[in-house]
Formats: sequence, C-alpha cells, structure tokens
Amino acid sequence: MEIFNSMIAKALQIAERRVANTLELLAGGATIPFISRYRKEATGGLDEVQIEQIKQMHEKLVEMAKRKETILNTIEEQGKLNQELKRRIEASWDATELEDIYLPFKPKRKTRAEVARQRGLEPLANLMMLQRETNLMARARTFISAEVKDEEEALKGARDIIAERVSEDERARGQVRNLFSRTAIITSKVVKGKEEEGQKFRDYFDFSEPLKRCSSHRLLALRRGEAEGILKVSISPDDDECRERLERMYLFKVDNSSTECSFHVREAVMDAYKRLLKPSIETEFAALSKERADMEAIRIFAENLKQLLLSSPLGQKRVLGIDPGFRTGCKLVCLDAQGALLHHSIMSPHPPKNQYRESVATMKYLIERYEVEAIAIGNGTAGRETEDFVRRLPFVEGIEVYSVSEDGASVYSASKIAREEFPDYDITVRGAVSIGRRLMDPLAELVKIDPKSIGVGQYQHDVDQTMLKRSLDQVVENCVNLVGVNANTASKHLLTYVSGLGPVLAQNIVNYRTENGPFRSRKDLMKVPRMGTKAFEQCAGFLRIPQATNPLDNSAVHPESYHIVEQMANDLCCTVDELIKNKELRLKIDLQRYTTPIVGLPTLTDIMQELDKPGLDPRKPLTAFRFADVHTLEDLREGMTLPGIVTNITNFGCFVDVGVHQDGLVHISQLADKFVSDPTTVVSLRQQVMVRVIEVDLKRKRLALSMRQL
Repeated sequence: MEIFNSMIAKALQIAERRVANTLELLAGGATIPFISRYRKEATGGLDEVQIEQIKQMHEKLVEMAKRKETILNTIEEQGKLNQELKRRIEASWDATELEDIYLPFKPKRKTRAEVARQRGLEPLANLMMLQRETNLMARARTFISAEVKDEEEALKGARDIIAERVSEDERARGQVRNLFSRTAIITSKVVKGKEEEGQKFRDYFDFSEPLKRCSSHRLLALRRGEAEGILKVSISPDDDECRERLERMYLFKVDNSSTECSFHVREAVMDAYKRLLKPSIETEFAALSKERADMEAIRIFAENLKQLLLSSPLGQKRVLGIDPGFRTGCKLVCLDAQGALLHHSIMSPHPPKNQYRESVATMKYLIERYEVEAIAIGNGTAGRETEDFVRRLPFVEGIEVYSVSEDGASVYSASKIAREEFPDYDITVRGAVSIGRRLMDPLAELVKIDPKSIGVGQYQHDVDQTMLKRSLDQVVENCVNLVGVNANTASKHLLTYVSGLGPVLAQNIVNYRTENGPFRSRKDLMKVPRMGTKAFEQCAGFLRIPQATNPLDNSAVHPESYHIVEQMANDLCCTVDELIKNKELRLKIDLQRYTTPIVGLPTLTDIMQELDKPGLDPRKPLTAFRFADVHTLEDLREGMTLPGIVTNITNFGCFVDVGVHQDGLVHISQLADKFVSDPTTVVSLRQQVMVRVIEVDLKRKRLALSMRQL
C-alpha cells in the first residue's frame, strides 16, 4: 500500500498523506461525494475529480500487481525465472515494459520459429547471428533431416527463429515504438465500391495526418468508418528509418568472408519488422490512440452531462407540458407544483387538421382550470410552430413560455421506469409529462434516462462503453449530491444516486413515505428498513427534510456536526433558528474556538456558508428565452445575427439551436476573438448566446455560425 500511495501521490501531484487517507476512507465504504464534502480535513480538500483519479489509479495498480504475480508464476513454471529477471519484473510498473519483458516467455500458438526449433535449427540460427561463418551453405547442409529437406529450408527456418527473437527483443520493440511515437502517420482510403454508400465519410476517402496531431473526433470518425466497412485505416511510421535502426542493431561490421551470414540476418530482421514487429506495434498504437480519443470524448461528454444536469430549474410551479406534433396533434399535460399528473388531452392547431379554434379553447380551459404558471414546449417536430401559436394567445400573457429539449424523452416514454410511473397512460402522455417535469427540475427527470440517450456527446456509441458508463454514473452521482434531494418528494430513481443509498434503500425510503407519511426529521430515516448507521452517515447530509422541526435537517450541515452549531447558538444565547436568520449573530462567531483534532476550519467554513443560505439550490435561476422570427434554413441569410441556445459541445466547437430545426456549428475557430483550445472554457450547455450566420448549405442541410466580434 505504501508503494501505491507514493506512486499515486507522485503521478497526481498530491501529498502522500492525503492519498493514504482518501484510500482508507474509500476502503471503509465512504462514497466520493461524502469524502469530498464532509472529510476535507482528511483529504486536504480534494474534489470529486481528484478522488476519482486516486481511486482509478489505485485500481489499475492493484490489477498490475495481480498481472505481475501471474507473469512471475508462469516464468517460474518454465524454470526460467532467475533473480535478475524477478527483480526487473517486480520493479516495473509500466504495463508496456512489463509485457515486453514477458513476451519471450509468454505461451504462444505454434509459430514458424517454434516449428523450426522443433526441427533442431536453433544452433544454425545462433551461428548466423554471430555472422562469422565462412561457409554457411555447408553448415546448413548438416541440418538436413527427415523434416528439413534441403539447405534452403534449413536457412529459412533459422531466419524464422532470428525474426522471432528480433520481434521479442525489448530494445528492438523500443526502437520501433519510439519511431511510431515520433513519425507515425494515420492513413485512410475508401474501400473500393463503397464510395456512394459511405458519403458521410467522404472527407476521409483519401486522408493522412501525423497520428500525434490527429484529434479525438477525427480518429473516432476514422474508426467508425472502418467498423462500417467504408474505410481502410492504417498507422505507419517512417519504414526506411525503422529498417536502418534495426539493421544497425543486428548487423555487425564484418569482413567479406562472412557477408553470406549478414545477408540472411538482414533478411530475417526485415522479415521481423514487416511480418511481426510493425503489425504488433501498429496494433498497440491503434489501441493507445483509440483509448486517448475515447478518454477525450468521454471527458467532453461528462462535462456536457454535468452542465445539462445542473441546468437551471423552474422550481415548484404548476406547469402545462406540450409535446408538439403535426399529424398526431400536440399532447398536453397539466402538472401540479410537485410534478404530479392532473390532466391530459390533445389539440391540433397545425396542418393537416387545422383545428385552430378548438385548440385555442382547449388551451384557455386548461390554463384557467389548473391555474397554469408556466408552459413547457418540446423543441422537436412542430416545436417552433407550437411556440408561435401559444405566444399569440392573449390569455397566455404573463405566463412564461419555455422551449425544452426533447432529447431522450422518447427513450424515457418507452422505458420500464415510465411504465412503472404511469402504467395506465400511453407513451405520448409520458413524453409530455417528461417535458413538463424537465422544466421544473431537469436533474430529477434526466436521472431516469440513460445518459447516452440524452444526445450531448460525440461518438458515444464508439467509445469504450465500460469507461463511459463509469464516468457518466459518477457525474450523475456528483450532481445529485451537489444539489441535494428532498427526501419527501424524490423519486426512487433520484434517491438511487444519493451517497450511500442504492436501488434497495431508495425503494425502501419511498415505501416508508407511502406507509407512514412524510419524514419529519433526518432521524426518522433510521426507521427505514435496512438503513444502517454507515448508510445513514453517507446519505444524511445530502437528504433534505423541508419543514422539519430542526432547521438543520433542511441544510447541507451533516448531523454529525449539529452539536457544533448548537454550541455556537448556546454561546450566543440564541436558538439555532435565530442563528440562521440573524447574520449579525453569525458575524460574532470565532471559528477558531470550535476547532478540534477532528473538526478543522474547512468543515467549520462549510457550516457557516450553509447557515448563510440553508438548503439553497446551487443551480442558477432560470431565465426566459425567445428565438428570432426565423423558422427554417431558407429564412437565414449570411450576416444575420441571431439569439441561440448551446445544445452540444464537442472538442471541435459547439452546436447552437437558433430555431430552424437544424442546429448550427460554431467551429472552435469561431468561438471567440482569441485562440481557444477547449470549447468548454468559452461556452456551456444550454447557455444563451448570440451568433452570426456565416454559411447556409441548403443541399447538405448544414449551418455554419460564428460568435466572433459579438
């Protein structure tokens, strides 16, 4: 463990003591949100990202330790493990180096070299490697046998043995790997006959670029084209330099009498490079570059998801949700302030039915009958038309109208979660409910949907799915715990992501509420079946109990720290409630008086911040937005300046919805009047921006936008 702690600390530039404390807390069952929020003294204030990095690196080192044990056992079983080899393996913590050391001893299928060894040709290969034999053909003749018919076959077998030795030589692999790293070019060509079918990949029909400069989105596009059988992709270094390097390693300066040996060694080295070394290192670099591209794509996806989950909520207001449509009409749902479905119906103000008057009457009745405070309209098909229809209604004046992203709503509508929530309603009603609830609380609604279906990433189906799921699940967990959850209204799906809970405890909390009414205090949570002291410790600070007797139950102050706040109130001769409401009283508190060996200033500072605004939602307030009077690509002209909403961010720019049913691309070079290396430093998801139209391609339905000089 001490070795691991030291290695992690050095790699992440974090004090070793903090790493050790973090790993000890994780081993004890503490969650990442709990550690980052309530154990700052132990970790030195590490955030969720740093704690996750420590956790992942520790897991990799544990896996590598197991791998080294397997390697040592395998070599020992072969009787080839000496002290020097054992020392090298035990000292190595580089996965590539470790596999290079192991390669000559790795059990392998029957190779050409192995066949040659079985035919007794290894002594001839050794002789050739020395490059001193003056009559090689005569020597080769002595190896003719029932299995080796002539001298040429003997020499070929010896060359196969030499080729395998070269391909398994650490130095040779290191040389080729180094040249791949410096000079490798990634190339793609269209597969003959696939030109028409693969038009979306036409930019890569004849493409080449230095691998080290190939961006993640281009590399993932190339690999997708390859997977679909459209492109043939290869990675190759400077072949001539590779051959020269290898020749210098294995061809000695010898006199003319031994040039015959040198010729065969050269042939074997070139065969090793072309047949064994180059394909092996190419596969290695293909996997490595893909892993890096995956990590970059997942990083952007995770950042987008975080921003989306932390989108501004409308809050608890009565909402009319509309799922727009032309042919099937617009689905309407009325929700109460808690998001419960009160009523549903359909209107058809658009073609082909054109039931304008009936639709106006329906809207008027619903708004008055259910005292609607806000209207949420899906941004999909007929979204702009429906928004225009609603905004023109005179009785809608004073009611905010919002366009809400429909991404993933259809996935939710057909999901098991939706069927459990609304078993008596069809998918059209469920979709409209989801749109309305997304306006009220995006986080609570989006946790019900597989993040991959929300549509805020790039190539999410092409990246490592295990890595993607782990990253996105961690983002959801961090966001849920950052915001906090109302224990009396949260769905079991939202509760599942609360620190220390899970599907079983989340369901038990919902069942307890149903049977016993709302929780009156955090202590009541201990009455929930299977809620042990450890689970309570992990979840209590993130669960809110509004209208609780103790006001701290509706704050982020952990129950383990209640006694500190109570002591502060006693010292000031007031109640906890008075302390929260009176800022002047709080200003009199000297935090140094309340420090202990366990509780330090980080925890006390967090407590004071929470007392300032107990239970405050950290998300920004929602602001209304309205598109310009444009509806289709045909309405746009170059030079137009329009308001828009950022819908997706990639590492080559961002996409912006300007209300024409086709998101426009703001390339990274058009994001700002300065150089931008990372779009997430300039824009955020759902951000309201001003953009200028720089190109409209009606044929390909593409829109290019700019944010420069705006």
